Amino acid sequence: MHKTRPLETVAAKSAVNNIISTKKGESDMKNDFLTEHRTVVIEKVKESALSVIPIVAIVVILCLTVTPLGTDLLLCFLVGALLLVLGMGFFSLGADTAMSRIGNRIGTSLTKTKNLPLILTVSFMLGFAVTVAEPDLQVLADTVPHINNIVLLVTVGVGVGFFLALCMLRIITGIKLRWILIICYALLFVLAFFADSDFVGIAFDSGGVTTGPMTVPFILALGMGVAKIRSDKNAEADSFGLVALSSVGPILSVLILGFFYPEQNGVADMSTASFSSTAEIGRAYLAAVPSYLKETSVALLPVVIIFLIFQIAMLRMSKRSFTKILIGVVYTYVGLVLFLTGVNVGFSPLGSVLGQELAAGWTKWLLIPLSMLIGWFIISAEPAVAVLEKQIEEVSAGAIPGRAIKISLSVAVSLAMGFSMLRVLTGIPLMWFLIPGYAVALTLSFFVPDIYTAIAFDSGGVASGPMTAAFTLQFVMGASHALGGNILSDAFGVVALVAMMPLISIQTVGFVFERKSKSEKTAVEAYGEYDIVELWEESA
Repeated sequence: MHKTRPLETVAAKSAVNNIISTKKGESDMKNDFLTEHRTVVIEKVKESALSVIPIVAIVVILCLTVTPLGTDLLLCFLVGALLLVLGMGFFSLGADTAMSRIGNRIGTSLTKTKNLPLILTVSFMLGFAVTVAEPDLQVLADTVPHINNIVLLVTVGVGVGFFLALCMLRIITGIKLRWILIICYALLFVLAFFADSDFVGIAFDSGGVTTGPMTVPFILALGMGVAKIRSDKNAEADSFGLVALSSVGPILSVLILGFFYPEQNGVADMSTASFSSTAEIGRAYLAAVPSYLKETSVALLPVVIIFLIFQIAMLRMSKRSFTKILIGVVYTYVGLVLFLTGVNVGFSPLGSVLGQELAAGWTKWLLIPLSMLIGWFIISAEPAVAVLEKQIEEVSAGAIPGRAIKISLSVAVSLAMGFSMLRVLTGIPLMWFLIPGYAVALTLSFFVPDIYTAIAFDSGGVASGPMTAAFTLQFVMGASHALGGNILSDAFGVVALVAMMPLISIQTVGFVFERKSKSEKTAVEAYGEYDIVELWEESA
């Protein structure tokens, strides 16, 4: 009888053990991957909840005290808030795992080609694609009564694409940001003077909402990638300012649209649905989901197509990295659908009703302080702000504290909301705020380091995100409607003011920090010189 030799037995056992250990290792890796993702998802949703809770709390308190509303509207609002929290959590995770990586990798691969026409063309295409997918732009497009949604989305997308290409050219050439901004804003205000008044507020609001949680991570990552083409010390700092210039593009394109778009007498819809039961609320949300599934698919498809083309032609990422990005795209998609459904069905309508109710009686005098309170807290709910703060800390190596940036943004947005409601109550034209505000901001750019100017103008863009478009704009529109004002000229412009005020506040912070840094340096130098003299005298 044939017997297996000891050596063969050992080899067979070793092979079996290797297979078992490999399978176990793969299983452990899979479990670790799922555990990691579950943890990150929970963390993102928690961050989103903490950001939204202050706004929800203010609204609930008002609805239960000053402006009693039906329980159906309040319940619908709370369901919308829940979907918004989940949507922002998933979307934020998708932006981190997919959009930022896509932008950075494409930017890096483009620099390797050293082909300027290719860099500019792809930047335009990417700028257009990510802008169309921006959730707060879609919210604004649904709000504007007299411009077709598709026309507005395409117009804004072209504006962002063109100016993103200009941003890439600036990074490569190292042109000073302040001179580009001065020329651009001078042109904007000249056009605004001759443009249709119904388009001015919408144009400046378009510039604010385009730089949200979708666009900001992508644009910043793309800029960081392209900045690698330069080896000087200012290259990384020049990657700031992309959001600022990208915000100019939509304003310019919408103002130009106003000269050619046929005049339409659109009226903003201020009506709000009522519900007789919780079942009706559920049916309203379920009925809205299919349309947002379709809208989000169309919005994200161009970004996915461009990424796949680059993956085949240039990137050639590993299967693992490619899969991670695709999972991130799924997160982005799910987040967008949940966000848009929650905002449009439950969150925004109550903002409009609340504004109308407060403006109806003696409570209209509460509009300004309440608006400022909402503005103070709502900046924390903007997901793009966290993205910008992270990049600021990385580039400045902690020299610019995130807390100072956050407080200055809260002050800025609070004042902006107060000014917006003041406009609703008094009818003061938007330009009376924008012209002196931008004049101060551009003047400050000559007295602070370039990086503070770039950060300030970027912060203006990210401060006016989906929460501003979803709630505050509706709140102001409701108040304007109740007071009998012109919604197009009085209410629109709130996003523009929210985008403008951080330009002043953050540059002021930069000016203070720069003066403090110089005084400390002078004190150290003076002490050092005195110490050296004293030691020399002792030795003598």
